[in-house]
Amino acid sequence: MEPTLTEARWTHIALPSSDLEAAIEFYTSFTPLVVVSRHSDADGANAWLSNPNQVETPFVLVLVGFNKDKGNPQPQLTPFAHLGMEVAARTDVDAIADRAREAGCLHWEPMDVPPPVGYICALTDPDGNVVEISHNQRVFAEVRELWGDRTNA
Repeated sequence: MEPTLTEARWTHIALPSSDLEAAIEFYTSFTPLVVVSRHSDADGANAWLSNPNQVETPFVLVLVGFNKDKGNPQPQLTPFAHLGMEVAARTDVDAIADRAREAGCLHWEPMDVPPPVGYICALTDPDGNVVEISHNQRVFAEVRELWGDRTNA
């Protein structure tokens, strides 16, 4: 049984997709996200993506493909607004950038940026949204340090 919600929490971000299957393929190929759930109705379909087994503090990217928008990209996160993903090693950033360059979706070449940003590159998803891949950005770690590594249901 799910614990009773006692305080508000941030759960997801939703982005429209003109080609849901292409967006799912992009995110599951270039980021650490996996599909955790799919839904559909008369207006279209959606997919929920998150880190594998992220149970304690799940955060979900909801990709929504409305039938009326099929084939009509509507980028929401551009030219600088972006989704941020952290990887374990600097070489991971380089490897993802190499694959993205080959696929024609590299938005920013890998670069070192002064703290707190770290080593980053960015990709453009099939709808034109920007996805930042970082190493040593420490967003997650810094929040845990500031808030005392607590987990809330």
